[in-house]
Amino acid sequence: MGFGHRVYRGGDPRAKHLKEMSERLTKEKDEEKWYTLSCQVEEAVWDLKHLRPNVDFYSASVYHALGIDVDLFTLVFSVSRVSGWLAHIFEQYRDNRLIRPRAIYVGPESREYQPIEKRI
Repeated sequence: MGFGHRVYRGGDPRAKHLKEMSERLTKEKDEEKWYTLSCQVEEAVWDLKHLRPNVDFYSASVYHALGIDVDLFTLVFSVSRVSGWLAHIFEQYRDNRLIRPRAIYVGPESREYQPIEKRI
């Protein structure tokens, strides 16, 4: 979502660096409107929800300023996390323990499968 973080309650320290990078890159590309808009959204979310941006929020304006196509944003996001995901897999194999989530699913049960063509 781009805001809030389970660990960095006071704000994600990585977001500060991406914000600075976004400002610099959008100025270089004469696309400051994206940085300005991002700052306005950040301020609005703080006013309404008291949430600070996480590492993902300013990534969009940085990717855009770097000329990365919007369709590739999710791919770049995923590739940047593969090493962490693999580390978790290796930890799980090494410790031979399942990692239990800290949350309990409270959604509807026994839902019928809907083919993708029939989904809204």
